[in-house]
Amino acid sequence: MAILPDIFEQYSDFIPDFDSFQQSIKKPLPMHVRVNTLKATPEQVVSSLTQKGALLQKSLRDDETLYSIDDLASPGNTLEYFMGYIHPQALTSCLVSLALHPEPDSLVLDLCAAPGGKTSHLAQLMGNTGLIVANELYRNRHIPLGNTLTRLGIMNTVVTAYQAQEFPLKQQFDFVVADVPCSGEGRFRQVRADFTYRETKEKALLPELQKKILLRAYELLQPGGKMVYATCTYNPAENEAVVAHLLNERDAVLFPMNIDLAAEPGLSAWRGETYGKELERTLRFYPHRVDSVGFFLAGISRSC
Repeated sequence: MAILPDIFEQYSDFIPDFDSFQQSIKKPLPMHVRVNTLKATPEQVVSSLTQKGALLQKSLRDDETLYSIDDLASPGNTLEYFMGYIHPQALTSCLVSLALHPEPDSLVLDLCAAPGGKTSHLAQLMGNTGLIVANELYRNRHIPLGNTLTRLGIMNTVVTAYQAQEFPLKQQFDFVVADVPCSGEGRFRQVRADFTYRETKEKALLPELQKKILLRAYELLQPGGKMVYATCTYNPAENEAVVAHLLNERDAVLFPMNIDLAAEPGLSAWRGETYGKELERTLRFYPHRVDSVGFFLAGISRSC
């Protein structure tokens, strides 16, 4: 029988229904797809995939583009994928763009853009208008990023290669996404007994990098602009503590995110460290609640 990695036991005091959480991470990640409305309608895609034997179910009540999909071995090997009609993407990953909800004709920055799922979703929500700067430090990741943008017909995006925490301050943006490098705990699934979550020395350095990236992201916002900070991890040191650091250093404000999906409020404190009552405006998504990757979201606005 698979044993839960020790790293997750420390979170049992704030993850609700921890027994169900334990069971959920012993199951494979479910498959979700996003319909790319720049190239196809949801009705067309649902009809064509259903004819292939796939079972699709809407993931969000008020969104016609996000679906869970079963009985289709690999959506990435379908004609619909190669034509750019669909994009396989974790449901919780899609929530980043929905929470930010960029307006058409806006100037948008995605600070850590590869492999392009969120960037292309932003472009879709904007109707291919405005301008998105998709920043990705590692140039070897520009190939899959470019392939994603090309396949999905994205035409309002340029790609840059700066360190996120040192992105040039020559231009401020209406909207910013900071989906930062993280320990990735939310992606772990123990589908075999010998699978285990590995801790590394580098992961201990992540919170300081995340704080630097978030500070720079905030400085890149126009007055009145909005940004979303996101990780796919459970660790409060990478989540609430990072956002609390920004709130202490800058005149930032957390805005409420109206997402029709089971979520828990962020933590106001943990293990003797106080983050502040306002951190309860952030959102935590757990795999046993949403059947997707574990995720953390914070909506941040710049008042001046």
